[in-house]
Amino acid sequence: MQLSLSPTLIIGVIVTYFLVLILISYLTGKSDSNSSFFIGDKSSPWYVVAFGMIGASLSGVTFISVPGWVATSEFSYMQMVLGYLLGYLVIATVLMPMYYRMNLTSIYSYLKERFGNSSYKTGASFFLLSRVIGASFRLYLVANVLQFAIFDNFGIPFEITVVATILLIWVYTFRSGIKTIIWTDTLQTLFMLIAVGMSVYLISVDMNLSFSALISTIEESDYSQIFFWEGKQHFVSQFLAGAFMAIVMTGLDQDMMQKNLSCKSLGDAQKNMFWFSIVLVFVNLLFLSLGALLYMYAANNGITFNKADDLFAAVALSGNLGVGVGVLFILGLIAAAYSSADSALTSLTTSFCIDILGFDDNSGAKEVQQRKLVHLGFSALLVVVIVIFKEINNDSVIASLFKVAGYTYGPLLGMYAFGLFTKLNVKDNLVPLVAVLSPVIAYVLQLFIPFGFELLIVNGALTFVGLLIIIRN
Repeated sequence: MQLSLSPTLIIGVIVTYFLVLILISYLTGKSDSNSSFFIGDKSSPWYVVAFGMIGASLSGVTFISVPGWVATSEFSYMQMVLGYLLGYLVIATVLMPMYYRMNLTSIYSYLKERFGNSSYKTGASFFLLSRVIGASFRLYLVANVLQFAIFDNFGIPFEITVVATILLIWVYTFRSGIKTIIWTDTLQTLFMLIAVGMSVYLISVDMNLSFSALISTIEESDYSQIFFWEGKQHFVSQFLAGAFMAIVMTGLDQDMMQKNLSCKSLGDAQKNMFWFSIVLVFVNLLFLSLGALLYMYAANNGITFNKADDLFAAVALSGNLGVGVGVLFILGLIAAAYSSADSALTSLTTSFCIDILGFDDNSGAKEVQQRKLVHLGFSALLVVVIVIFKEINNDSVIASLFKVAGYTYGPLLGMYAFGLFTKLNVKDNLVPLVAVLSPVIAYVLQLFIPFGFELLIVNGALTFVGLLIIIRN
C-alpha cells in the first residue's frame, strides 16, 4: 500500500486534533468532584449526549471494518441495525425508567438490590473484563495504523506508540471524566461523520456521479442487497441478534448508560435514546454505501489491498483522491477510535470505584485521589493488554480474544432478564458460578452448533435457566 501523506503532516493533524480535545477538557473540567467524573453533575444536554453517542457506539473497528464487509455480506448488516431500533426501544421504556427511579450511578447496583452483593460484584466484574478487552482491541487497531503511517518512519517502537496513545486519552479525561467526554464525543462524532460523508462525496465526484446517479450506482451494484431469507444472514436471526446486542451492549453497559444517566431527567435521557437510534440507522447506511463505492473505485483504479479491513485505508492513502481524503481518513479513524476508547476508560474507572471500592457520588478528597489512581491504573492496564495483542501477532487469535468479550454480555443479559421478568429470589452466593458456567456451556455448544450472533441469546438463556436452578425457597 502506497502512503501518500508525509508522516510530518499526519503528526501535525493529530497534534492539532488533541490540542482541541485538551482545550475542551480545560473548559469543561472546572470541577474535580467524583459527581462530575461519574455522572456529569446530571447536567448534560440530551441532544449533545445523543449526537456524541453515535461516535461512541461505533469505533475504529466500525470505521475500518464495516466498509470492507460489503464484499462478503453486502448490506445485510442493516438487518441487525433495524434490530437495534427494537433494542433501543426496550432500553428507553424498560431499563432507563428503572435506572432513574433507583437513582443509580453504576447500573450494576441494580443487581445488588435485586439479588445481593455477590450478584452485584459478578455483574460489575463481567463488565470490567469485557470493556478492557474491547477497548484494548479497538486501540490496538488504531495504534497499528499510526505505527504504519507515522512512527515506523522514525524508528519509534510500537510500545512507545501505545503509551503515547493512552497518555493522550488520560490527559483530557483524568479530571472531569464523563462531563468532558460528553463534549469531546460530540466533536469526535462530527469529525467521523465529516470524514465518511466527504469521502463519499469526493469519490462520487471523481467517478463523475451526480447525487441521483450515486444512489442508482450503489443500488445496482453487487453489494446492495439488504434483506436475506436463508442461511446465517436470515433476516429474523439478524434482526433478533441486533435487538439483543443493543440491549446488552448499550442498556446493560456502564460505558454507554453512564452518558444517559448524566442527562437532567428521565425524559431527556429517553429523547436522547430515541433520536440517537434513528440517526444511527442512517449513519450505518452511509458506512455501507461508502464500502460499495470504495470497492468499485479500487477496482476501477487498480488499487490493491491485503484484506477487507485495509480497503478504506488503501483508497484514502493511495493519493488518487488527493491529500484531503487521506487527512480525513486519519481524522475519522482517530475520532471513531477515541470516542469509544475515552468513554471506556472513564466507565472502567467509574465502575471499579463504585462497584468494587464502594464510592458514592459525594465522596471526599481522599476518594477523589483514589479515583485518579484507579484511572491511571486502568490506563496502564490498557497499555499492557494492547502490547500483549501485538506480541500474539496472530489475527485469528486476536479475533478470538475479541469474540470472548461477547460471551461476557450473556450472563448480564440473563441476570437482568431474570430480575426484571420474574419475582423469584436466588441463592446469591451461587450466582458467580452460574455466570461463569453459562459462557463455558455456550462455548461447548458452539463447537457442535454453528451459532452466529445469536450465541449471545443462547448464553443469556443458559444464565436464566441456571438462575432458575438456584432459586431460594
